[in-house]
This record gives sequence, C-alpha cells and structure tokens, in this order.
Amino acid sequence: QVQLVESGGGLVQAGGSLRLSCAASGRAFSIYGMGWFRQPPGKEREFVAAITWNGGTTNYADSVKGRFTISRDTGKSTVYLQMNSLKPEDTAVYYCAKGKGLYISTSYRAYDYWGQGTQVTVSS
Repeated sequence: QVQLVESGGGLVQAGGSLRLSCAASGRAFSIYGMGWFRQPPGKEREFVAAITWNGGTTNYADSVKGRFTISRDTGKSTVYLQMNSLKPEDTAVYYCAKGKGLYISTSYRAYDYWGQGTQVTVSS
C-alpha cells in the first residue's frame, strides 16, 4: 500500500556531500516514522537514521552522528538524508523505510515498507 522511490545516490570523493531523497506514496504517510538503513558490501544491513512522524525527534547511528541529517517534508511526502563529510566506509546501498508505528526504531524489524535502495560510493 506504500511505495518508496529513492534518488540522489552516486559517486563522491571523501569529504564530499550527497543528499538522498525518498518520495513516498500511499495512505497515511504523515502518521508513520521513517528511517534510513544501509548495507555495505559483504555486511549486514545497519541502521543509519530515523525520524518521527512529525519530524520532532531524530536518531542517528554513532558512525554518522554529526555528519548526516535526516529530515522530512510532509507536504511533499518526502524524506531526506543529507550526508556531509563522507568517508569511504560510508560506501553502501542506502534504503529508506516506513515504520510500522508512529515513532522510530533502530531495528529493521520495526519497518514494513522499503525502497529498492540507492548506491552511494565514496572514493578515498
């Protein structure tokens, strides 16, 4: 019932920036928390950032805190991930996801709809 379409991935040099977008369609987008996860090559999917239904609270993995910013525009049904000071270890496929509830979680089990993922590659 919910479709997520991602954009903004690409290849950047270390220290550069990218802004990922996730456009959502479907009912009741505005009452669910949203999150970003990533999966580096050969590794498990890991939590990156999450935001509550109204954008009032955010949460970040320690590895990206201070460098990444999650935000949402309810009027445009879009969630963003601004990534600054990128490092080679940020290289991964990034996924946006819709939470099952109104708030946020660091666990992938708390999300029920996922985008297809967008590749982010950071060169050294």
